[in-house]
Amino acid sequence: MANPDPYYPPQPTTSAPMPAFCAPYPVDLAVVEKVMSIADGNFAITDVNGNVVFKVQGSLTTLRDRRVLLDAAGHPLATLRRKMMTAHDRWQAFRGESTDDKDLIFSLKRSSLIQFKTKLDVFLGLKNLFLANNTKEDICDFKVKGSWFERSCAVYAGESNNIVAQMHKKHTVQSILVGKDHFMVTVYPNIDYAFIVALIVILDEINDDAED
Repeated sequence: MANPDPYYPPQPTTSAPMPAFCAPYPVDLAVVEKVMSIADGNFAITDVNGNVVFKVQGSLTTLRDRRVLLDAAGHPLATLRRKMMTAHDRWQAFRGESTDDKDLIFSLKRSSLIQFKTKLDVFLGLKNLFLANNTKEDICDFKVKGSWFERSCAVYAGESNNIVAQMHKKHTVQSILVGKDHFMVTVYPNIDYAFIVALIVILDEINDDAED
């Protein structure tokens, strides 16, 4: 049966890279940036009740060029890797701990070299996901736009105005006293929220590089 809602691309039941992380309702996640952590990554991702949903694992040898997104039990969901020697800050996400092209989930790059606001293009890599395999990168499958500095970014479906996930800043006592950055992400129904978290991790790395 066709998806009746044009706002959300259809979600396959067997071929999605992280099928356990789609829900028929909006999903709210809290993202807390740690003050200092290299080996464990920069983020703790929890649900609204404080239960850990995802972990981000880094590497002491690669520093910020590689991250592994784990589920709450520590199982690797996706390996996020910076593609070296590229002009547009290109990153790639692979299934599990693979870095083989056949396991490419998506690639991401800046829309332009000079940016005053965040604008990233996302191209899906695996066949039979949300859309057809997009290797030519003529038109992006998703777009990230907004202000990372203000933690006010949205993820859009392709070149449309249809928002599939939205970030917003949340100030807490912990964020004020300890210096941790706490923000929320609302992921719309039928959108893979592990995919959205992977985008946020890469977005943070790109903006950290810009500030260095």
